[in-house]
Amino acid sequence: RKQATEYSTSSSDDEFESQPSLTHKTKRTLRRRRKLEKETKQLIKQEELKRLHKAQAIQRQLEELEERQRALEIFGVKLERELRGESDSGTKDETQMLHEWFELVLEKNKLMRYESELLIIAQELELEDHQSRLEQKLREKMAIDGKSKE
Repeated sequence: RKQATEYSTSSSDDEFESQPSLTHKTKRTLRRRRKLEKETKQLIKQEELKRLHKAQAIQRQLEELEERQRALEIFGVKLERELRGESDSGTKDETQMLHEWFELVLEKNKLMRYESELLIIAQELELEDHQSRLEQKLREKMAIDGKSKE
């Protein structure tokens, strides 16, 4: 009986001694998890800022593009009137005006293609942002599920 009592006492002492180390390990694990979560949040924020800056740059380019298209439109209207003979432009010959007209049409088409590319890039950014938000929600739900299982 004496040995049994000593054994049970020593084993309960071992359990008691291993308990603080377990909590220490748990604390360390929690610290690591929090640090990882913090780093992940920072990376997500950086990605969001990059997308925001890119979206702002695209918006500026679209505005500049719109101004150039308006200027071309005004010049095109003037050139069209000259070609029809509605305007007084005795200095230019018809071949010169036609050449300018075709250059104008080419430039306008080029701007329209560029605008389409910018709009596609903007849509891509929106999709990336939406994906990022969905991934964040998934991480949060998985973290909640993980905590409820523990």
